[in-house]
Amino acid sequence: MKHNKIDLRFTVIASLIVLAAFSRIITHMPNFSPLAAIGIFGAAYFQKMAGIYYSYNRYRLSDLFINNVIYAQHYKTFTWFYSGFYWQYGSYLLITFVSFSILKKVNIQRVLFASLISTILFFAVTNFACYGSYPQNLNGLVSCYAAGIPFIKGTLLGDLFYCAVLFGTFELAQKESLHLKLTMHNSQ
Repeated sequence: MKHNKIDLRFTVIASLIVLAAFSRIITHMPNFSPLAAIGIFGAAYFQKMAGIYYSYNRYRLSDLFINNVIYAQHYKTFTWFYSGFYWQYGSYLLITFVSFSILKKVNIQRVLFASLISTILFFAVTNFACYGSYPQNLNGLVSCYAAGIPFIKGTLLGDLFYCAVLFGTFELAQKESLHLKLTMHNSQ
């Protein structure tokens, strides 16, 4: 019975991550994305390496689908990587690693904190990646980050929304599972 419980839990978690990753094909505001929330959710409910593995692979699968099916007309050949890939994925891996520490115990406050930290990390890392396009001085660095400010709203809203959906759905599924077990137990 315990083996089935673990398999069901894993299936629910993995399914939520896949659904979130492919929700990227829905039209949305710039930077409104489930990717940081997937890393946070994976960090909360998977062991470290499994959390990184499943989160990263869902990012990649959704990126490969989006770049080579939805936006195929923009690329001459099959696209494995794109400009800024390493910075973007580096930020998601950093978010996942930081979330392991924040979410040793899962509760609303910690999930909210992880969401806010993920927004800051994503903003800091991905905007620094653009610094090469600006004068290499303090004014250039400030200009680089200032140019990213309009996009932080979408990042924050996406992180909060997708964390709420992922964690909320999983908690509801756990409560429903417990309710079902109690009902079955009482009927015996």
